[in-house]
Amino acid sequence: MIKIRLARKGAKKNPFYHIVVIEESAKRDGKPLDTIGYWSPTGPRGANKTSSKLQINKKSLDSWLTNGAKVTAAVKKLLE
Repeated sequence: MIKIRLARKGAKKNPFYHIVVIEESAKRDGKPLDTIGYWSPTGPRGANKTSSKLQINKKSLDSWLTNGAKVTAAVKKLLE
């Protein structure tokens, strides 16, 4: 089964998550089928301080949902 879930990146105490489409049995940071966005709970970082905390490619999200991908609870909460 294919799921849309979070993959943790970033440093210790400075989390950063990619929103990925991945096989359910894969590891948390395993190779994804597609990366459709990101979420930074601590806010923007780096040189681009004007970007938002959450960014999702809606076309890719809709495409994967129509193909049968399931959204995890964490990502579902972010989408609301």
